[in-house]
Amino acid sequence: MMFRHEEKVSPVRLTAVQYIVLLIFLLLAYGLWRLQVMHSDEYALLAEKNRVRNVPILAPRGKILDREGRTIVDNYPSFSALLLRDSSRDLNSDAETIARGLHLNPDEVRLRIRRFASMPQYQPIFLKEDITPDELSFIEAHKNELPELETIMAHRRLYPRNGFMAHLVGYVGEVTEDMLNQPQFELYNPGDVVGVSGVEKQYNALLMGKNGSRRAIVNSKGREVSRLDETPAEPGKQLKLTVDIDLQIAAEQAIEGKNGAVIAMDPHTGEILAMVSRPTFDPNDFRIKISRDEWNKLITDPDKPLLNKAIQAQLAPGSTFKILMAIAGWQEGLAQNLKVNCGGGAMFYGRRFGCWVKTGHGAVDLTKAIYQSCDVFFYTLAEKLGIDRIAKYATAFGLGQKTGVDLPNEVAGVMPSEEWKIRNFKQKWFAGETISVGIGQGAIAITPIQLMRAISAISMQGRMVVPHVINPTNLPSGYVQTTNYSEVKSIPVDSSGWNTVTDAMSRVLLPEGTAPSAHVPGVDIAGKTGSAQIVSLALRAKHQNNADFAQNGWFVGFTPRRNPDIVVCVLFEGGEHGKLAARLATQVIKAYVDKKQRIPTKVADAAPTRVEVSSLWTDSSSNPGTDGKSSDPDEANGDHLQAGRFVVDVARRHASAAAAPGIH
Repeated sequence: MMFRHEEKVSPVRLTAVQYIVLLIFLLLAYGLWRLQVMHSDEYALLAEKNRVRNVPILAPRGKILDREGRTIVDNYPSFSALLLRDSSRDLNSDAETIARGLHLNPDEVRLRIRRFASMPQYQPIFLKEDITPDELSFIEAHKNELPELETIMAHRRLYPRNGFMAHLVGYVGEVTEDMLNQPQFELYNPGDVVGVSGVEKQYNALLMGKNGSRRAIVNSKGREVSRLDETPAEPGKQLKLTVDIDLQIAAEQAIEGKNGAVIAMDPHTGEILAMVSRPTFDPNDFRIKISRDEWNKLITDPDKPLLNKAIQAQLAPGSTFKILMAIAGWQEGLAQNLKVNCGGGAMFYGRRFGCWVKTGHGAVDLTKAIYQSCDVFFYTLAEKLGIDRIAKYATAFGLGQKTGVDLPNEVAGVMPSEEWKIRNFKQKWFAGETISVGIGQGAIAITPIQLMRAISAISMQGRMVVPHVINPTNLPSGYVQTTNYSEVKSIPVDSSGWNTVTDAMSRVLLPEGTAPSAHVPGVDIAGKTGSAQIVSLALRAKHQNNADFAQNGWFVGFTPRRNPDIVVCVLFEGGEHGKLAARLATQVIKAYVDKKQRIPTKVADAAPTRVEVSSLWTDSSSNPGTDGKSSDPDEANGDHLQAGRFVVDVARRHASAAAAPGIH
């Protein structure tokens, strides 16, 4: 019998296998040591993070107050629904249930989940703001099935109703993805609410505050089982404006139902006392999220309700510019002895330029030219001065440049000159163009705040201040101001010329002036009316009944006539006559004088001097959830100013801009 010889394992192979097994055990031992010893602290921290959830506590924005400490903008409590992403649950599978309970579109929920997929998981997604009581109940009742749903209390903005002070205060909105890519928003997170316009934007860093957080322990299913600690939020700082609510009400009343702007200022300090732009908008529509339809309606409205016309409307100033012309003419030694015979027009450079009084003003000197607004006088003065000397004085008084007011998006306007035309149009300036500029027409375009500041400086004999809406003495320590509020510029104005011009302006509201119907008995008011074309007279003649071609009415007035306490500028778009704008301005001046004298005003009949600002809020507080021719036909008449009774009414909407001008 034969036996098969068994093959023996090679010692070399056996040794190799033994070493491989040993190496595997060494690797496992190293891995265990690395896990348990070398990185124990790191993994312990990760484990802690997995069981500890951070829930943000949103900081309320600071209140906005008027100069007397009365609340203009406040907050109200609101709940928002959050989607937490720090658990292992499949959020997309719960989208249908979540959307149904929160009255959302499931596709919208999934879209938000995808949009924030690249963000750190500890950052929650804001699903819905200002949820209703039944939606809040849904979240509470489904804590076990939907542990990724959480609620957070937010403080929503509560603005006055009917767009009261809307352009000055501004509005807030959720920070957008485009904003997050900008350097100034690099420290913000999705869902943060920031100022978008007005004071809300200008002083956003102060108003925002600093969010807090609370830490809670969650189990493996993401359900909260206990709370650890809490870091409270730091509320935003309160801001006190220079605005006086009583004067703001008077200004809002004056321009009610009209398009344009009203702005009042203390010429000694530059403090803005009132600022109105019409038409307006409701900033409460923005405090959560404005719908696409509402947004499109606002941005396509031809009257531009989002435009703050006080600082952004660039328009010809009309005859109000004649005050700048008078000062320039006096300083250059031309206006003192200038006399013209106005026969209803005059020839300049082979072309006839008409005066607004077709029969003419007769013999006219500087004083009469101001209070009767004679175009021929200022045509003649413009010819003698020339465009560059006109531009020199207009620029010195701030025209064609930003005033520096502490509000965003102020525009510069245009003050033409020879150099300006060459730079912008590569064309020569023609002498005939100067004639139109002399009466505030042609290429000149300024904002109401520029005009107000310039006339204010003239009333103060050349002392020009920086307009501002924030009281710098109430700003927090360490805050870096972006505007030098206390800066004062001195412009040489001859005393004799100053007296002559301001005395002439005080006659504008007398029977011989262009705005006698705006006279307020017992109040020394000086001012200047203006009517400015927006199209040529030839074009307007073809469209006589088209309100879109109506002239703009202007008035700038102050009291008293020299070194005044208040200056008011009114732009009445389509108002035709400067006298109508004057009536609006003197309502504000009268309200100021009456309050200063502690005399009850008709404005106070509806809202006492100590205004109950809560009455201005929306109901959300109770249920949160050139042809060169001027036209200044301000003929004298015997009407007297009627100060209307103003009631802030939540149900009332502003009348059409095309409504016939009237006296309140």
